[in-house]
Amino acid sequence: MESDLVKKLFLAILLVVWLLFPSLTFAVQADDILGDWITNGGESCIEIFKKNNCYFGKIVSLKRPNYLPGEIKGMDGKPRMDLNNPKESLRSHPLIGLEIMKNFRFDGDKWIDGKIYDPENGESYSCQISLAKDGTLHVRGYIGVSLLGRTTIWKPAKAYFRKQMKSLGLGYYPSRK
Repeated sequence: MESDLVKKLFLAILLVVWLLFPSLTFAVQADDILGDWITNGGESCIEIFKKNNCYFGKIVSLKRPNYLPGEIKGMDGKPRMDLNNPKESLRSHPLIGLEIMKNFRFDGDKWIDGKIYDPENGESYSCQISLAKDGTLHVRGYIGVSLLGRTTIWKPAKAYFRKQMKSLGLGYYPSRK
């Protein structure tokens, strides 16, 4: 009888801990961020990859890969370029293929000490990344301290494209490979 009471008490404590601290039951592995991610608003797809034990990201596709007629003089129909880069010599580089995330290292449950480049304004920021339970990436760019920054939420590309294809009445996920 006393044994049953101890078991019930243990299970009750375990349940309370599980409810109060759900992050304890969500284990993140270093390579969980590898793959394709759709940025907030669906404007671009970023491939996160690993090299030399660090994590990097590059633009692999854009919602609007080419300039629209009249958008920028002389650029009608041409691939979007890194026009806002502070280094003039890099402004002629296409955005597709551009490495915008560099040198992230995994530390426990997040990726830290990296840099992220925003081609919309030509600025680079310190950055940290965390993976939420719902499978989204929380990408936080900041200057100085993390409190003075902005977080964007990226969705896994497979889930995003699956939803888009379903809305079009198609039931498959197109592969880039």
